[in-house]
Amino acid sequence: MVVEMRIVIAKPGLDGHDRGAKVITRILRDAGHEVIYTGIRKTPEEITRIMIDEDAHALGLSSLSGAHQVLIPKICEKLKSSNMHDVVVFAGGIIPEHDHQILFDSGVRAIFGPGTHSNTITEFLSEVENRKLNKMPTGVGEDLGWRWC
Repeated sequence: MVVEMRIVIAKPGLDGHDRGAKVITRILRDAGHEVIYTGIRKTPEEITRIMIDEDAHALGLSSLSGAHQVLIPKICEKLKSSNMHDVVVFAGGIIPEHDHQILFDSGVRAIFGPGTHSNTITEFLSEVENRKLNKMPTGVGEDLGWRWC
């Protein structure tokens, strides 16, 4: 059984390629989640404001421009400073493996690259729900010991 989550999918920075973000939005909706797609070229401040306004449980960030090392940690920090510690952050796109640890250290719980099967992402969200039910950390500002591999 899928527990419906409210998920925001965002494209930070100047990256204008959004086909992948739109595909993920559709996959998550088809899996029973409520998904808000922000559109392209959003600032960290805009994404944080959208997360607050939508009272979302999770944030998916798509990056193809190479700015992930700066933008994604900045968004994670803004979520934490906005007292949104329990929000689950995951990322996707073209993110080289040598950059993964920087994102994990900022609070990202999963990184999905090109070719990831849709069921892998929905399994990740199911695991997030299971962990929440068992009072285990999943959010951007909670214990950073767990991540999806």
